[in-house]
Amino acid sequence: MDTDLYDEFGNYIGPELDSDEDDDELGRETKDLDEMDDDDDDDDVGDHDDDHPGMEVVLHEDKKYYPTAEEVYGPEVETIVQEEDTQPLTEPIIKPVKTKKFTLMEQTLPVTVYEMDFLADLMDNSELIRNVTLCGHLHHGKTCFVDCLIEQTHPEIRKRYDQDRGVGIKSTPVTVVLPDTKGKSYLFNIMDTPGHVNFSDEVTAGLRISDGVVLFIDAAEGVMLNTERLIKHAVQERLAVTVCINKIDRLILELKLPPTDAYYKLRHIVDEVNGLISMYSTDENLILSPLLGNVCFSSSQYSICFTLGSFAKIYADTFGDINYQEFAKRLWGDIYFNPKTRKFTKKAPTSSSQRSFVEFILEPLYKILAQVVGDVDTSLPRTLDELGIHLTKEELKLNIRPLLRLVCKKFFGEFTGFVDMCVQHIPSPKVGAKPKIEHTYTGGVDSDLGEAMSDCDPDGPLMCHTTKMYSTDDGVQFHAFGRVLSGTIHAGQPVKVLGENYTLEDEEDSQICTVGRLWISVARYHIEVNRVPAGNWVLIEGVDQPIVKTATITEPRGNEEAQIFRPLKFNTTSVIKIAVEPVNPSELPKMLDGLRKVNKSYPSLTTKVEESGEHVILGTGELYLDCVMHDLRKMYSEIDIKVADPVVTFCETVVETSSLKCFAETPNKKNKITMIAEPLEKGLAEDIENEVVQITWNRKKLGEFFQTKYDWDLLAARSIWAFGPDATGPNILVDDTLPSEVDKALLGSVKDSIVQGFQWGTREGPLCDELIRNVKFKILDAVVAQEPLHRGGGQIIPTARRVVYSAFLMATPRLMEPYYFVEVQAPADCVSAVYTVLARRRGHVTQDAPIPGSPLYTIKAFIPAIDSFGFETDLRTHTQGQAFSLSVFHHWQIVPGDPLDKSIVIRPLEPQPAPHLAREFMIKTRRRKGLSEDVSISKFFDDPMLLELAKQDVVLNYPM
Repeated sequence: MDTDLYDEFGNYIGPELDSDEDDDELGRETKDLDEMDDDDDDDDVGDHDDDHPGMEVVLHEDKKYYPTAEEVYGPEVETIVQEEDTQPLTEPIIKPVKTKKFTLMEQTLPVTVYEMDFLADLMDNSELIRNVTLCGHLHHGKTCFVDCLIEQTHPEIRKRYDQDRGVGIKSTPVTVVLPDTKGKSYLFNIMDTPGHVNFSDEVTAGLRISDGVVLFIDAAEGVMLNTERLIKHAVQERLAVTVCINKIDRLILELKLPPTDAYYKLRHIVDEVNGLISMYSTDENLILSPLLGNVCFSSSQYSICFTLGSFAKIYADTFGDINYQEFAKRLWGDIYFNPKTRKFTKKAPTSSSQRSFVEFILEPLYKILAQVVGDVDTSLPRTLDELGIHLTKEELKLNIRPLLRLVCKKFFGEFTGFVDMCVQHIPSPKVGAKPKIEHTYTGGVDSDLGEAMSDCDPDGPLMCHTTKMYSTDDGVQFHAFGRVLSGTIHAGQPVKVLGENYTLEDEEDSQICTVGRLWISVARYHIEVNRVPAGNWVLIEGVDQPIVKTATITEPRGNEEAQIFRPLKFNTTSVIKIAVEPVNPSELPKMLDGLRKVNKSYPSLTTKVEESGEHVILGTGELYLDCVMHDLRKMYSEIDIKVADPVVTFCETVVETSSLKCFAETPNKKNKITMIAEPLEKGLAEDIENEVVQITWNRKKLGEFFQTKYDWDLLAARSIWAFGPDATGPNILVDDTLPSEVDKALLGSVKDSIVQGFQWGTREGPLCDELIRNVKFKILDAVVAQEPLHRGGGQIIPTARRVVYSAFLMATPRLMEPYYFVEVQAPADCVSAVYTVLARRRGHVTQDAPIPGSPLYTIKAFIPAIDSFGFETDLRTHTQGQAFSLSVFHHWQIVPGDPLDKSIVIRPLEPQPAPHLAREFMIKTRRRKGLSEDVSISKFFDDPMLLELAKQDVVLNYPM
């Protein structure tokens, strides 16, 4: 190797080498480097620059390793550069747009047996409309029945009979045109409601806009827990009641009862319903009987539906020349047909004679079912020929159930009996408007507006009452659903939406909105219309923003005297609470938005923020809150949400009269109020809550009620100041001062402030910030300042509240917890297991009895709501899934033990013995709400009161 050819760094410095291009380039590069190192004069570099472009000195930050995005993709393409790639590989950089779709909707209008224009024209004639709610116990066949009606009116929609029905959660409005027995068409607005007791708020929303109910009762199960509650609810809402005894095929195919026993079973159901109606209703004429036509029989699964009238019409059509209405009057009860004389008699002509209902209705029904189930191949074709039913060979080869359905469908035809029943016994919107307005409207019926609504006048001022909110497919917006009571609502018109807190004095809760589109809702599709006249149901777009639960929609101007319809009154109470928070705290706004939406979606749901900042959801039961949380997580917020263990709301009460007169002075020492507290009479709290007695009555009427029913003396009865914490609150404030001792005029001037303090106090009791219940507070003495300046609300209200608290704490305070009524259905061998499960949860059985005509037992029991979590699951595990239970709030009961007993030590993670429960509940509720560990009485007593206590030498076992 020749050393002269290389410098000390090993770079070649010899003569040019003739070689291939690569080496040449390499050589050039080394030369270039060399020159840079040696830092030759610039001219030289410049020469190189000319020869070989791209060899200039490039600073580090100006170096360009890759072409820019613009060069690669062209100038019009938007490119995104992420600084630091924190995104996992599993996620796409640009996500595809996900369309949320939570409801199954038909995109186009399906084929119907009537023209849509005909339906729209019927809307103008309010006498041909019926607004009906279908309600009944869980799984008594309401939705299945609606499916039959849909199938009857939509020839292309075929119901899949093998599909298992789940449980309804929302009420679904369906509007169809149905013919009666004479072929006259009526427009039916039907609300299909859930049968589970947890969702009875949905039924309430449906009842409010209906004129009558059809109560569905399973022929085999009979009157169940929710059947009974719904009868009471419908009667309270002053609606017409009709009954449909469904699933009659079960008597035949499942229980295999002989026809006479089936008649007894059906009669027993009708009698039981009548017994319940007479118990809840004051109206003597409200009686249900197949003879009156307000009871129909059906089996949704086999497309059977008839009343006595429609069955008699089948006879008339077959044999002709029968007056079917007269015939129908002889088809129920102890009445027999004598074939010799061809007359109906009250006495059985022979010992083996059957009642007419059995002979003319049940036996033919049994025969048809027996022929199809038994002799498909041999005698069925002949029987069908006699009945005039023609089936193809393929149809005869069907399985038993579809064949039975087909035969019954051809024999009974359309559900005209059901239509007859509704048309005759449920008033049209025109007839039903007046009682509806009287019951639900807060304003008077005598005004022009009241009369327009009572006449159901489509040309009057617009009044529309919405009771439900349905979310759109994607869960972003809501459509309000309600009933137009007067006037006509047009698409695109401006309207004024009055919320539940609107009054003529305080008009804050009202907003002008513009109506978007209007629809008639038919379960899975909507019919868009441009106007909806009075008497109809309507789905309204564009007014959802101000509405929370219910609303009143009226003219934007000119209808100033319009008042609101009263908020819904539910027949259950929401007592179960869960606290929710987002897993990721930054997503709190998303969760709050979701809470607002579920609040609109569920009629009786309550959401509130505790003072400790936790968000609480109140619902009627576990299943209910489960559905709420599903909607919150999946539909409305799409974030992870943590849920605290469920707890219940408590109430606070007293069991004795205050041990001494409690007084408090206002901060300026110029006023002094003295009160005592004592428990209310039994049953009075419930009367106030159920509005049996109302504070708005005049003094005389109110006084009479308390004197006659609860033996109050005249003075006390006439001086009731208020109920609390609101107009239907279960506490009473009584002015028990004597005119000789107290200046009544001065006391009257601060009455409003004292009432406000009393209502504030009863809304948040001293034990654990829960409602006070069942307490009567008596004002015994009051010293009120002469100058109005010294007796302002700021002085009186907090003082009144403090006296309420101290009087309450001196009267042996106790905690109350909600109790559930549980109805369990179980086979006989599981009954003992049910007892065991209940006993473990502080429950007790009140009744167990076999259900007549079936192998099951019904067990009725009470269980504390706080111990009911997981009860259903527990019950199923212990009975191998054979027991089925439903529980619903029933009453409040005092928790055993003294909540203020200091000697009780609560040991963590141990179940407490019964006498310690009240203390445990109180302390844990206080902790959860972020209050101080214990109630200190001195907080509510001022110094003069404490001195008074010392003087009277009252031994307090409470901490000072």
